[in-house]
Amino acid sequence: MVATPEKVQHTHEHLSGKDRVAVLLMGYGEVESYEDFANYNEQALNLLTAKFAPVPTWIYPPLAKLLALFDRHEWGHTHHDFISPHNAIFEQQRAGIEKNLQEKWGDKVQVFKAFNFCAPFLPNQVLAEIKNQGFEKLLIYPLLVVDSIFTSGIAIEQVNNALVELTDGEEHWVKAQRYIPSFFNEPAYINLMAHLVEEKITTDLAAAYLPSQIGIVLMNHGCPHKAKGFTSGITESQALYDLVRDKLINRYPLISVGWLNHD
Repeated sequence: MVATPEKVQHTHEHLSGKDRVAVLLMGYGEVESYEDFANYNEQALNLLTAKFAPVPTWIYPPLAKLLALFDRHEWGHTHHDFISPHNAIFEQQRAGIEKNLQEKWGDKVQVFKAFNFCAPFLPNQVLAEIKNQGFEKLLIYPLLVVDSIFTSGIAIEQVNNALVELTDGEEHWVKAQRYIPSFFNEPAYINLMAHLVEEKITTDLAAAYLPSQIGIVLMNHGCPHKAKGFTSGITESQALYDLVRDKLINRYPLISVGWLNHD
């Protein structure tokens, strides 16, 4: 999160007294056991596929189980029971962000994590805990640069559904709410991406090849062009690629994009 000194002071003032802020980091989450694949797939199909294709809801459970069989074969047999490190990495990010925030504001700020598809960290479960701890101010931060507006929109959809479930009476328990959008065009993030590419070239390729002989493919998550009226995030995905390329192209002219999810 980038903040000017003025913004930092402004936030500090608003954290005085009885104010407490819950920061909700949101990510996809990953299964910790192959037995959880079917449930993960069903939730992912329900949230993701429904945005693009007219799939009847009754087909989600059997399709999720079928996909789980393919997942088990691919990751169990082909990749030697590979389990994604996503959850451990996300927890390190949560703890690191919380540590930095609490150095400024102490325990008036607490950082929680929610996963779109994985219990026991589903948004409704985490928001219930935030409510139980007495927080009345909520900062929503979808830590999802890929697809940007689209995946962040899924996060907000889940948050809104959970907030409806947790409403008591006419007055809502959330008194203040803020949102951090995708950071696809943040200068610090773009500079970091370009630096990582240059660092890898320096260590692995620079001794054997001239810059004009090195081809760079920037792998971009991408998303379908049409999403049943939803903002798909393709504009942000393209902008992300263009901004990183602009940082590199004067030295490395052979740069292209590799879309993972569309032609």
